[in-house]
Amino acid sequence: MKALTLLHEGFAHVSTGPTIKAGSDWLKYADVPKPVIDASQVLIRVLTAAVNPSDLHFIKGEYGQVRRLGAVAGFEGCGVVEQGPKALIGQRVAFFVSPDGSGAWAEYAVTQATACVPLHDGISRTDGANQMVNPLTAVAMMQMVDGPVIITAANSQLGKLMLGLARDAGIPAIAVVRGATAANAIKDYGATSILMTGNSDFVEKASSETLLLKPRIMLDAVGDQFSEKLFTYMPSRARWVSYGKLSTQSPCLTHMGQFIFMDKRIEGFWLSKWISNASKSELTSAIQKIQTRFVSGLWKTDVAQIVSLSKAVNELASATKIKDGKVVLDISGG
Repeated sequence: MKALTLLHEGFAHVSTGPTIKAGSDWLKYADVPKPVIDASQVLIRVLTAAVNPSDLHFIKGEYGQVRRLGAVAGFEGCGVVEQGPKALIGQRVAFFVSPDGSGAWAEYAVTQATACVPLHDGISRTDGANQMVNPLTAVAMMQMVDGPVIITAANSQLGKLMLGLARDAGIPAIAVVRGATAANAIKDYGATSILMTGNSDFVEKASSETLLLKPRIMLDAVGDQFSEKLFTYMPSRARWVSYGKLSTQSPCLTHMGQFIFMDKRIEGFWLSKWISNASKSELTSAIQKIQTRFVSGLWKTDVAQIVSLSKAVNELASATKIKDGKVVLDISGG
């Protein structure tokens, strides 16, 4: 079968962010054996696959799990089950794979039967490829929120999903973006306030908005000095929840006393850990909520570009530079 395989192994020990200059630096379009499954797994004929920031971090060796030379890349996709439990055979599913599995950027993928979800007929192939990582992360993290919230990288696909959940729950949200273009992209998503880190008045507005709304949780995908600055303005018992690292800049903690006297804390969120700890009813409820929102039109995938598997090595770098949507790999050509 055809697949995009890794050209390197191990960790890179440096972090240059979820961008690539050339796909050929990290990936090879290759013929590899069709994977074989065991009793707990499913074989999926892949239709479409997502390209997430975590995928780019992983192929570069910047993710929290080790690469294997020649392994198939891609964490998430949509396809049709060809082998596995009888109840799943022939079903169109959304699925995700672990870094040590057979990835989604291929004509066939293997994952655990528990890591794929039958899709509603009303969900498109494009949305199907983006059903798991971002939507589940959005639902899981918003379960932590019981009052005003700060959402960084708010113009990202995940940021928009969380803004939608906050709006529908009546939760005030401070959306943080870089500039006016990104701010315009989220103006209809219901943010109470939009802060632009590229503006000269960012510090003044960040101080006044946090003083007004008193958010006690920040869901942060950036991890730079602007995130740290926002955190210092948040009230006692504030939580800085990091779930990504879009910035190559490492923040410097400037108010260490706040951890002692204001009971603040910094923590991480990893979807894989949340899934492993969630009950079956929690997962079922989250998945039903996600599909209902996509079918109803409350959520959608903003697509920057659809790239065929055979052209991905040459086109992936330029496609992922487009900032107003997701890149989707078309695997089946349908």
